[in-house]
Amino acid sequence: MPWVLEIARQLGLIGASFFTQSCAVNSVYYQIHEGQLKIPLEKFPVSVQGLPPLDVDELPSFVHDMESEYSSILTVVVNQFSNFRGADWIFVNSFNTLEEEVVNCLASQRSIKPIGPMIPSVYLDRQLEDDTEYGLSLFKPAVDGCMEWLDSKETGSVVYVSFGSLAALGEEQMAEIAWGLRRSDCYFLWVVRESEEKKLPCNFVEGSSEKGLIVTWSPQLEVLSHKSVGCFMTHCGWNSTLEALSLGVPMVAMPQWTDQPTNAKYIEDVWRVGVRVKANEKGIVTKEELEKFTREVMEGERGSEMRRNSEKWKKLAKTAMGEGGSSDKNITEFAAKIASKFNETTDSKA
Repeated sequence: MPWVLEIARQLGLIGASFFTQSCAVNSVYYQIHEGQLKIPLEKFPVSVQGLPPLDVDELPSFVHDMESEYSSILTVVVNQFSNFRGADWIFVNSFNTLEEEVVNCLASQRSIKPIGPMIPSVYLDRQLEDDTEYGLSLFKPAVDGCMEWLDSKETGSVVYVSFGSLAALGEEQMAEIAWGLRRSDCYFLWVVRESEEKKLPCNFVEGSSEKGLIVTWSPQLEVLSHKSVGCFMTHCGWNSTLEALSLGVPMVAMPQWTDQPTNAKYIEDVWRVGVRVKANEKGIVTKEELEKFTREVMEGERGSEMRRNSEKWKKLAKTAMGEGGSSDKNITEFAAKIASKFNETTDSKA
């Protein structure tokens, strides 16, 4: 919201911008704003400084789908950078080692401060033992039911499935997911919001009771940190992606829109902590595709490599947020500057 910075300037206040998506996605939007990436795009893959080459289905959906209602949304996200250089501080929800190359590229244009991953302290650095949740949820999670069910399962045996609070899959796609999970023969915990329950295949819930638990919402951080969870089938929203990385859970990436395709690219090809399923010519990810890649993450040799990589990123996330880590230093520096500014103002009025 660039106008907030303008108001801060008018009031003589310090202005800080906080970008909630990945540095990679922010860099794509920034390059468009600066005219360095021309749209509509004509040649693929696309080269953006600091990022791997991106094919059409690896770009943010607002960028490549210009014929839809996305064009107006693209204008909004690109205009975030209209007074980019005027902010006193620019924060991003990431950490240096996770996106080092693109962080350095953005920093060459304007000093940015990664302060992530912004998830409750108890799951990372434990500097704040009472910081156990975000404090806001759109839906009421089935805490007891989820955790008791997970407690009854063996280590790494459960596929956790959630597509976030906004994605609305079609009935055909819901059926393919359902039968893909059934065919994988893995235990699964699937979050299906109340508004989506009617899209499930007839009698699927009853017929899957031995292997699966379907809930309308879950305490996701608790679930991902549970020892029985071996894989996360996700829409690749940035919060969910950071949570999985921070808690060491490999992913089956099934992006839907906005920043998610680019996040999925990084999950599979850069961080190597997951696989991305591919849709067919109708835009549907089939049950065969879902079964294949779920088994690959849960059982295959490549899955073992993903688990090792996931553990690596988990440790690096904790290091970044731990005392003296890169994100911790950036937060501490900001707090010290604000305190100094406050003291100067107080002294001048004394």
